[in-house]
Amino acid sequence: MPRNRQKFLNTYLDNVSMDEAIDVILECVEQRRKAYIVPINVDIVVKMEEDLYLRKITDEAELILADGKPLIWISDYRKQPLKEKISGSDLVPLLCEKAAKKGFRLFILGGKPGVAEMAKAKMEKTTPEIKIAGTYAPPIGFEQDPAELDRINQMITDSEADILLACLGCPKQEKFIYENQKNYAAPVSVCAGATVDFLAGNVSRAPKWMSDHGLEWFYRFLQEPRRLFKRYFVDDLKILKLVQKYR
Repeated sequence: MPRNRQKFLNTYLDNVSMDEAIDVILECVEQRRKAYIVPINVDIVVKMEEDLYLRKITDEAELILADGKPLIWISDYRKQPLKEKISGSDLVPLLCEKAAKKGFRLFILGGKPGVAEMAKAKMEKTTPEIKIAGTYAPPIGFEQDPAELDRINQMITDSEADILLACLGCPKQEKFIYENQKNYAAPVSVCAGATVDFLAGNVSRAPKWMSDHGLEWFYRFLQEPRRLFKRYFVDDLKILKLVQKYR
């Protein structure tokens, strides 16, 4: 399927619909073809301006998806409109439903201890046919521990998972997948960020009207103001300079 990949500031975006994105992912699973999916938001675009390794990883992804209304607005401003916003937190539940119907197995990596298990229990309740092959919350600093990395890769392989949901946050999840996908058997890996918390139900998502109007970030800020103030009101505003730089 054509990706309709187009330049976007310091990276690229694939101009696909949600259904098209899911079809690409399932096709990769069926073909047992190694692939990883990276939804990007304002924060990631800003990070890539200085983190060239993260930019390289993102540019080589099977799919680069617009995770956030601001990216849609910028694309419209640049007269390169995108079909729709595809956030990881919207993509993953739909992907899980489709994967369950095909009998594909999932592995959830990340989240605080116990959160992935909560997500597993909730998903198995709402979608009885889903197959969550395993979950694991790696310890802090695991990415610097070769023995722990070997353990994680073997765990994913032994689970016979078809899709890895990496919920480690950016850029840790992107770098883990890029450096380790050859060491575990799951053909497809999805950078899923905080999605595990939404699946577990311990963090609520913004109402649809807020998400549709680009206010999901504000809803999240109200939930965790101390942690997210710098990200939203200092770091992410750098996107305005990038819009001018890459015009």
